[in-house]
Amino acid sequence: MGGLDWVLLAKDAVAVGDMVSADAGGMPIYRVVAVADGKAWLQAGQRPTVEILPLDRLLWKAAPPSATAPKR
Repeated sequence: MGGLDWVLLAKDAVAVGDMVSADAGGMPIYRVVAVADGKAWLQAGQRPTVEILPLDRLLWKAAPPSATAPKR
């Protein structure tokens, strides 16, 4: 999953489907599969296991393509 641009993450801005990380561009990169009670359920790559982390451990979110696209 190379080539992602990252933005600082606000705790209330985590949604299912987001790509997040504890380090900017760091590993692992997780996909959010659920959010509840101040925690995120995360899946890394194609692994069948899901990890649960507090939202305050997640500091970075992959920027949507429109946020990093060059202006014309």
